[in-house]
Amino acid sequence: MDFTISDEMKMITDAVGRFVREKVQPLEQETEEAAQIPPEKLAKVRAEAQELGLFAMNMSEEVGGAGLGVMDMCLVEEQLGQTSDALIRRIFGQVYPMLEAFEGELRDKYLYPTVKGDKICAMAITEPGAGSDAAAIKTNAYLDGDEWVLNGTKHFISDGDIADYIIVMAVTDAEKRARGGISLLIVDKDTPGFTVARNQKMMGHRGYGHAELNFDDVRIPKGNVLGEVGNGFKVMMANVGGIRLGHIGARAVGMASRVLEMMREHAATRQQFGQPIGDFQMVQQMIADSAMEIFATRMMVLNTAWEVDQGLDPRDKVSMVKVQASEMLGRVADRGIQVFGGYGFTKELPLERIYRDARVTRIYDGTSEVHRMLIARSVIKRGLTL
Repeated sequence: MDFTISDEMKMITDAVGRFVREKVQPLEQETEEAAQIPPEKLAKVRAEAQELGLFAMNMSEEVGGAGLGVMDMCLVEEQLGQTSDALIRRIFGQVYPMLEAFEGELRDKYLYPTVKGDKICAMAITEPGAGSDAAAIKTNAYLDGDEWVLNGTKHFISDGDIADYIIVMAVTDAEKRARGGISLLIVDKDTPGFTVARNQKMMGHRGYGHAELNFDDVRIPKGNVLGEVGNGFKVMMANVGGIRLGHIGARAVGMASRVLEMMREHAATRQQFGQPIGDFQMVQQMIADSAMEIFATRMMVLNTAWEVDQGLDPRDKVSMVKVQASEMLGRVADRGIQVFGGYGFTKELPLERIYRDARVTRIYDGTSEVHRMLIARSVIKRGLTL
């Protein structure tokens, strides 16, 4: 593996990082307090991001994105990770790569407007009784003439309250559930029978909705399918590795790096007992441990992303990254608050928000426990393959 970063990627990551620090981070406090991004400010900053080509960078050039590979996108996601998820998704676009599975007229109706930022898409997978075990979903659909009839409930759906359309994972053939009975159906927001039951309030990740969605005999056209009928689980799993590496792995590295920089500055300037607290060994240990963990995680992310770009299937490594990155961020955020003392516990610094936001990364996209189980099963079956 060549660890050299091209001059072009250095320019891109520098531009993204500078934009995040200068244009996006100033919106964090107001977004956190109001639980929404100020509309006028959002429109202005988002337009600037689009003008600079920083929107939907993960999508291929063919559909209007930047065409970055998984490894290059992880380098970008490190920079994006230095701000909140709400601002990332609103300003830079939460465009899911599996949308490129759209075909024909569906590309014109859904894919291209989403990549341009004219439409918002939400992915509805999680259910009250099916979290990490996505294959256990109960939401189902059957064909009635030329229409699917969809029934079920989804929850914790990011942007489900404002999305223009929802990609719904549903069982379309119960007998074949284990080997191709799950499909991804497209539901427009104004479809009869579809309702947003409530917006579930969270301890973190403020600034965008986490909705519970109900589907009560929702009728949608037979052709409103992402990918092929019965191939929904495969489509999702083909893209989930890259999403986990970028949205969790790389963003965790970026946010932890921001916390470490805050710790470094504070340790150098905060005086106690007549000397900078950075002279105390216990503070030095927290800084050193954080630096080592960030470096180790970054190497794991980039190595795994590189393998994905080579056409390999490093699913065990993706699980390792998911666990390592999410738990590393939690530890670094905790140390950051400890270094700042009582001041770190206040809302005057972003540390307490980061601390809250970091907690859920050990839960979504598969809990740490589930990923540890998958890793262990693989090691037991095949040994450690690195």
